[in-house]
Amino acid sequence: MEDQKGYVFKIMAEMTRKEAREEAFRLLFETEFQNGEEPAAIYALSCEDREVAENSYIKTVYFGVQEHLEEIDALIMRHSKGWKISRITPVSRSAIRLCIYEMLYMKEIPSAVSLNEAIELVKQFDDPKMKAFVNGLLNGAKNEIEAGQAE
Repeated sequence: MEDQKGYVFKIMAEMTRKEAREEAFRLLFETEFQNGEEPAAIYALSCEDREVAENSYIKTVYFGVQEHLEEIDALIMRHSKGWKISRITPVSRSAIRLCIYEMLYMKEIPSAVSLNEAIELVKQFDDPKMKAFVNGLLNGAKNEIEAGQAE
């Protein structure tokens, strides 16, 4: 769609799943630096600042990760091969949490898709060395979830 000056812009209501996933990832990342701030306030401010239209996927994932953070982080710890969760970069931690939430609670999304998208986020926004670590961790978590052993 073009405005009167000929600039092309995208209506956020037409956001693809990939774009929505990236926005959810950004929200999770921002939350890493907002200690003590309520998730609803972070969500509202972030959506307003970036002019993100209401999107059910973003809202579901963001608040779902917050609600199940303890369970998600326990799964991360079981597969982080001796790394404390605080040692994982905020970028990778956000991508991992998003992926694990999708694998646990959004069964309509194939685990392979969730995993691949998380790796792409890490490749795009984090140190290239983190890709292998995140891939290994998420594959371990995926195997546990698919075996029905995740709590």
